[in-house]
Amino acid sequence: MYAEELLSTLMQKKVIGQLPNIIKDIAIDSRSVQPSSLFICIKGYTVDGHEYAQQAVDAGATVIVTEYELELEGNVAQIIVQSTTRTLGLLAARFFDYPSKDLTMIGITGTNGKTSVAGIIHNILIGLGEKSALSGTIGFNLNGVLYESANTTSDALNTQQMIFRAKMEGCRAMVMEVSSHGLSLGRLAGVDYDVAIFTNLTHDHLDFHGTMEEYGNAKGLLFSQLGQDLEKNKHVVLNADDPWSKKYADTTPFPIWTYGLHNDAIFRATNCTYENGMTHFDMVTPEGTFHVNMHLLGEFNIYNVLAATAMFYARGFTLEAVIEQIEMLPPVKGRMEKVMTDLPIQIFVDYAHTSDAIEKAINAALPYKKPENKLIFLVGTGGGRDKTKRPIMAEKASVADYVILTTDDPRFEEFDSITGDLAKGMAHDNYACIGDRAEAVRHAISIANAGDIIIFAGKGHEDYQIIENTKYPHSDAEIAIEAGKLKFV
Repeated sequence: MYAEELLSTLMQKKVIGQLPNIIKDIAIDSRSVQPSSLFICIKGYTVDGHEYAQQAVDAGATVIVTEYELELEGNVAQIIVQSTTRTLGLLAARFFDYPSKDLTMIGITGTNGKTSVAGIIHNILIGLGEKSALSGTIGFNLNGVLYESANTTSDALNTQQMIFRAKMEGCRAMVMEVSSHGLSLGRLAGVDYDVAIFTNLTHDHLDFHGTMEEYGNAKGLLFSQLGQDLEKNKHVVLNADDPWSKKYADTTPFPIWTYGLHNDAIFRATNCTYENGMTHFDMVTPEGTFHVNMHLLGEFNIYNVLAATAMFYARGFTLEAVIEQIEMLPPVKGRMEKVMTDLPIQIFVDYAHTSDAIEKAINAALPYKKPENKLIFLVGTGGGRDKTKRPIMAEKASVADYVILTTDDPRFEEFDSITGDLAKGMAHDNYACIGDRAEAVRHAISIANAGDIIIFAGKGHEDYQIIENTKYPHSDAEIAIEAGKLKFV
């Protein structure tokens, strides 16, 4: 792209030096700079991109976007701006020619359920013959190939790159998990959503947002940023059973579609039953009532498919076709996913790392537990993150017959600090504190008897554990199967 054309996006800037004619790429990591690139100095939590500007120039960058003038060697122009973070969103969207305008963009926000709802929508789209891309906690899924991503919501540059790649691969839709961090930090600048979906809001991320009010307001940005252009066919899907939905409804002029189980809603579930590894319910819709039998377990998954159904109905799909796809859906990876084994116990892995998600995971398993058997629940939480939620998580886990308190990604925090905070919330004495997660998983197997149910919560689909700043291979499922074979086979 011509440099002048790209930089015309910035109304407030100071140019030092001679601009090149062409900019071939944009980078925020000096290690990925190519010749004739524009490098944007981003201040992160631990790294300041301004310190790597010279490395970017040495690698071939011809333009540096910075918040102050730098002493640099080489033939390079500097663009001084007030905020490089905000500028990144503007330039990335312009460089890729605002790709979201050419796709149906579906954004899902909420504390719990984002990954499940996103996966459900993506799989239904594929089942209906639509090419779809998916980005979120599990990575970037493009045409069945999964690419790793560092965050639920990627930075503004990677976000625009993903949408552009989806467009170039012929996708008609892109489904995105939208985190409160991503909204607050401007990672979604330039993304034009067509549908915004809200799952729920419960205690999480207060180490970042400070209060539930600020956390809820951050989520609300997705709905307010849909804009005011009523010529566009946009829709909002809200959980009628969550009080925050009323506030989000007030922030947008677009049609509101509600779903739920307990309050009046456009899409509502009744007569919910759980048996033989299946979930059954009646879905009340504007087109009548449909009976649904699905493999997804638990009440929380009823909410998830209701949200997805409301979205599809709003976009003009027939309910019969959507429900047919729902009944064929496989479990979402790492979300109350049953580990298939020949062992005489049932093992589930789940990503639950909030009190609400823990409660829902346990409630999903209880209908399948026999009175003579135990429900064993392993719960961990990350180091250096919101400590206030830890006792509440353990309190919810106390519904299980036996609880194992452990770590998730301990990072730089001591094991005992994490498990000690969790233990403060335990409502009974049938628990163990085992900071080493692998040992904690083995302990769960060691105390299990035939017929017991074990839920390993906190890691879900993840196959690693972060200790200090290093990722180590770790799979709850693999460790459990290995230990189970030694005990039962």
